[in-house]
Amino acid sequence: MSFIDRFKESLGFTGKEKKPAMSNEFVNEMLDYEDDYIDAEQPFYEIILIRPRSIDDMDYVSDQIIEENNPVIVDLGYLEEEGVDAFQMAGEKINFLRQNHDAESILLCNSSEKNLIIIAPSRINIVKKE
Repeated sequence: MSFIDRFKESLGFTGKEKKPAMSNEFVNEMLDYEDDYIDAEQPFYEIILIRPRSIDDMDYVSDQIIEENNPVIVDLGYLEEEGVDAFQMAGEKINFLRQNHDAESILLCNSSEKNLIIIAPSRINIVKKE
């Protein structure tokens, strides 16, 4: 037997016929079950990046975290430029989410142009590794 023949046999192209690990009846029986399946409550999460410009935008952030259970990355740079009142209102909303809804938040970036914070609902665990 040549090297090529042994190589083909090891890949299963030619050679001895191998016995299947499970009988065809068992496999067909397993595939016939269409009633039993697990349906995920939420099959995926959308991670939303938003740059809020008003109170309505911050309400949208709250709705995404509380009702939709989606994490949100918020850029507060625009609100910071607009003035203290708008920026303070955004901070109060984030504190409200953390205290009343067990949301987690981590500062991602703090520069002159951007102030990025990720806010996630309690069912999503954020791990900060340094």
